[in-house]
Amino acid sequence: MQDYDERIRALEAEIAVLPSGYISKKNIRGNIKNYYQWNEDRKKKSRYLDERAAEEMETLILKRRDLQKELREVRRLQQEHKGIRSIGRHVFKTGLLLGDSLRSFAEQVREYRHRDCFIELSNYLRRKVNGKVFILFGLRRTGKTTLIKQAVLSLSDAEFERTAFIQVTHGNTLGDINEDLQWLSTNGYKYVFVDEVTLADDFIEGAALLSDIYAASGMKLVLSGTDSLGFVFSESEELYDRCIMLHTTFISYSEFERVLGINGIDEYIRYGGTMSLGGVHYNEPVTFRDKASTDEYIDSAIARNIQHSLRCYQDSGHFRHLAELFEHNELTSAINRVVEDINHRFTMNILDRIDESSFTERLRRMLEILNKNEQKIMIGDAHRLEIKEYLDLLDLTVDIQSKTIAVKNNDLLRTVIAQPGLRYAQAEALIRQLLKDDHFNDISANDRAYVLERIMNEIKGRMMEDIVLLETLKANPDKEVFRLQFAVGEFDMVIADPASITCEIYEIKYSKETVPDQYRHLISSEKCAETAFRFGKITRKAVIYRGENKSVENVEYINVEDYLKNLHVRMDHDSETDICDTELRVNDISDRNCFVVNADTEYGILIAEFNKLDKSQRDRVMGYMAALSAMNEQQ
Repeated sequence: MQDYDERIRALEAEIAVLPSGYISKKNIRGNIKNYYQWNEDRKKKSRYLDERAAEEMETLILKRRDLQKELREVRRLQQEHKGIRSIGRHVFKTGLLLGDSLRSFAEQVREYRHRDCFIELSNYLRRKVNGKVFILFGLRRTGKTTLIKQAVLSLSDAEFERTAFIQVTHGNTLGDINEDLQWLSTNGYKYVFVDEVTLADDFIEGAALLSDIYAASGMKLVLSGTDSLGFVFSESEELYDRCIMLHTTFISYSEFERVLGINGIDEYIRYGGTMSLGGVHYNEPVTFRDKASTDEYIDSAIARNIQHSLRCYQDSGHFRHLAELFEHNELTSAINRVVEDINHRFTMNILDRIDESSFTERLRRMLEILNKNEQKIMIGDAHRLEIKEYLDLLDLTVDIQSKTIAVKNNDLLRTVIAQPGLRYAQAEALIRQLLKDDHFNDISANDRAYVLERIMNEIKGRMMEDIVLLETLKANPDKEVFRLQFAVGEFDMVIADPASITCEIYEIKYSKETVPDQYRHLISSEKCAETAFRFGKITRKAVIYRGENKSVENVEYINVEDYLKNLHVRMDHDSETDICDTELRVNDISDRNCFVVNADTEYGILIAEFNKLDKSQRDRVMGYMAALSAMNEQQ
């Protein structure tokens, strides 16, 4: 069970840095003295502490004990959920959970909020889908196993009795999975969730077995795994049109705020990209807390993901130019390097655009030297291009177009990292590393802190631009989203609609203030005329920033968090309400929590939230309630 393994590792790491032992209080000549006592190398040791230090030490000791207690409980649950080994004469080859063990396994997430994509999984389980398996894939810590647990909890008692969970581990084969599925099918199980299925080395080449036999016979089969590229290969080869794919890697700001309860674009910039950190924890350890944890994530979640998929695909015959790196055991390092290079170039661009001071110029030159010194592996252009292709398939990198007015067929590309916390952690670590160099010994600590803050604010500003561009692009698949550059100046974002021959123009500023310089390009008659001539009538001019919503000189000022959340609302509004069988999707706009209402659910569930809404939101909910009423009458 990967959730338990990750939590155990996190608890062990946290316990390791906390003090063991206890605080002893001794009365010496009427005075209470505090001594910290502990065992080391089989010897008892002691150290005097003043009152304040003793209180702090005792807090840490108690925290260690609490964590040790939690660790024992997690290990107990892990043993409990290792799975049923046999029933009757059948010996299970995989880890299998049924009945009370499965319910206990799923109960851990009962209070967690659903991700937006949960509705797609729920629809699959209840719709009549002929011969298709459901593939739930994405990088580590993006909520895949949580989605499975939530899906199990959403089933009725009768459905739950016919539900099973299979945990695939290293060493299992597709044949092992097949044997266990045969037993489940023979014994009437209809809903089967198979986690980490890509750990079976022969999965890519034999995946069609699962759809052709089990899904075709009516079994609802949900496959999950972190080996995203393996699923992409199996979908293009074996499964083709016999699967429904759901990728969990991209987590929008709206989801980050709604599901984890974290507010603010700065928090999303620092930690966004995984279901970690929050009022309600999906995966408690902060994935991108520092460079070491970020590098570990890139290594295990991304580099090894690509390498394992390529090794299992076409008998290792699809490595192309990466074969030599793989044979010399350097492919993982090369993938790490390409990801780091993308973020180093991003940081270099930030330094280039701050100013021309000698200080930032020294930083920029040191970064160039550092990049050269770290190139221990010779990576050619072919290697970089192929690795970048795989990063794109993993949804980790997305290219945003930068169009130019003067040259229509010479568009540039800006590579955006879809997990902002990953980019921020690497950029911050890089700048801090540079500032510690001996070259800056003549600069005071206060001045270095000021420079660091200024650079990091520039990084946050550029990252905010990338976040807005990426989320707007994903929210508008039928429109063009790009930056538009002129001979002098640019629009940070243009949304062009070829169907209506209209466009919207935006500036994106990491600021809470409103100043005319921010929108000077938006009100430039020359730039607007050139834009309208090429892309159509301009229907909106706006500055996206961190301040309050307002209007200045016919230019909208839109709070960035409101803008990103409204993208989600517009996507829901533009798509039809999804009613499948006896279900109705309801979006509670007050806290942006999506859930599924069964046709038999009492109106009280809706009424409980109704009074929180304003008039327009109430009107929308009333429309959903009317549809629900009509469905009940039809039944």
